[in-house]
Amino acid sequence: MGSLNTGNFITRLSALCLRKTKMQHRHQSNRRPAVPLGSRILTDPSKVFEHNMWDHMQWSQEEEENAKKKATENSLVKVQSEDQDKYEREASKYWNEFYKTHKNNFFKDRNWLFLEFPEILPEERRQEFKREKIYSEQTKINNDNSFSLKNRMFEEGEKYWKKNFGGGSTVQGYIYNENQAKALTGNLQGKNCGEELGKVESFPGCDATFRILEVGCGAGNSVFPILKVLRNTPGTFLYCCDFASGAVELVKSHSSYNSAWCSAFVHDVCDDALPYPFPDEILDVILLVFVLSTIHPDRMQGVVNRLAKLLKPGGMLLFRDYGRYDTAQLRFKKGHCLSENFYVRGDGTRVYFFTKDEVWSMFNLAGLTEVQNLVDRRLQVNRKKKVKMQRVWIQSKFQKPLLSLQNPEETTKSTLVNNCTPEM
Repeated sequence: MGSLNTGNFITRLSALCLRKTKMQHRHQSNRRPAVPLGSRILTDPSKVFEHNMWDHMQWSQEEEENAKKKATENSLVKVQSEDQDKYEREASKYWNEFYKTHKNNFFKDRNWLFLEFPEILPEERRQEFKREKIYSEQTKINNDNSFSLKNRMFEEGEKYWKKNFGGGSTVQGYIYNENQAKALTGNLQGKNCGEELGKVESFPGCDATFRILEVGCGAGNSVFPILKVLRNTPGTFLYCCDFASGAVELVKSHSSYNSAWCSAFVHDVCDDALPYPFPDEILDVILLVFVLSTIHPDRMQGVVNRLAKLLKPGGMLLFRDYGRYDTAQLRFKKGHCLSENFYVRGDGTRVYFFTKDEVWSMFNLAGLTEVQNLVDRRLQVNRKKKVKMQRVWIQSKFQKPLLSLQNPEETTKSTLVNNCTPEM
């Protein structure tokens, strides 16, 4: 009996090590950060309909050429110029109609955000969330009567988080270090910060030390998963905006919405003259998820430039959107193409399909530095209808360099705005 148990243990341990080795190789080849529990990889095509989604798919040259051919074919007939002007001019109307029809039932809550973008959380909460995740997985393993992986999981988790989020790192020539950033943006000593800065207007979240903005919040499918984690985290504040007033009303009417830690407002990011309800250079994180693709390509760079000004030095812009030759692009019929890789749906909303080079170029021109920029290819499966769909997304992280190291005057100004409580 003892030898049988030993044999089972060795078998399981070998499987674990094999899985770990494959996972590391996978993530290195795709420039994707390794996660403690790995991903679902399709190794046996006969089992494709056993799960709804398969990760890190590699396209053959034939698949790539077929996708290009389909995109070329459905782009032959362009939408008339007068109709294109209408879709641009009345963009908010079409999105308001979308949310009036679907309310908050169309999109699922993005609970995957913290896995892909742990930078959403402040450092202290990030560590707590990591420990909770590890504990949760450990409990699950024990409940399944599996052998204990507590030490192994803790060690792997520590390596992962230290590698990706702890200590100092160099990003394309810029040195980013948590302690250095804190030193630059920490509280200045003094009894009356307001006297040094002059008059600082009060604004929502002015007392917070960690601030997030979600652009294009929709019905709150990112907002409420974030608030669920952050609402018990002192010093955090979430801003969210959408240019569809109906979407903002859906967020504000939600039972979890509370103005004490969240401010939702209507805003058109394409309007450079429209002020935000907070100063520039105060945001730690900007979340831009499936939003930039809805904007006319000629206006995208201006939007990115303006958002970059909102970030504090060291702040992160987190991006995820549709990639070139995604199934959604290839399904368009002739007559829906507005311009190259830019389409209009039947409901009047628009969508663009990016390459990672285009994304890099936009954010680089805005003065941001690449931390991550990858093509995320997955195979989505409808098991009931036996349909396979090749999904392509671009996922990126760009950081505002610590330019304040080169301009001490700007550092002082930004620090005062971020940390001084205005006199009332």
